[in-house]
Amino acid sequence: MTSRRRTFRSFAADDGQAIVEFAIVLPALMALLLAILQCGVAFSHYVTVTDAARAGGRQAVLMRVGSVTTSDVTAAVDEAAPDLNASKLGVSVTDASDPTFQTSGSTVQVTVTYPYSIDVLGWVVSSGNLSSTIAERLE
Repeated sequence: MTSRRRTFRSFAADDGQAIVEFAIVLPALMALLLAILQCGVAFSHYVTVTDAARAGGRQAVLMRVGSVTTSDVTAAVDEAAPDLNASKLGVSVTDASDPTFQTSGSTVQVTVTYPYSIDVLGWVVSSGNLSSTIAERLE
């Protein structure tokens, strides 16, 4: 019976130390986990912005022959990014060589921007704009 008590007492002393060490390390582990999750959300938004730029570029290709306007391109971008806040989504449609979008073969660029912020427990670690640009030739 005495051997069981000694074994039990030695484990109880080690358990207290492990709990204290875990309590010290837990906040850092939680902050790291939250940072990883926030980075994942930012990357997901970047993938969505890139896909929305592609959808806008496909729509912009038809500007010369399909009577598509820049508002139609913006609508295509908004539809391709349903998870993002449309009021924060910036869309720019430009053609440096042909601002009227009437020359076949000229290059039209669609740029989509969206703000991001990575904050961990109330501290902003990183913030800025996610941006993706696609260039397509007018038909």
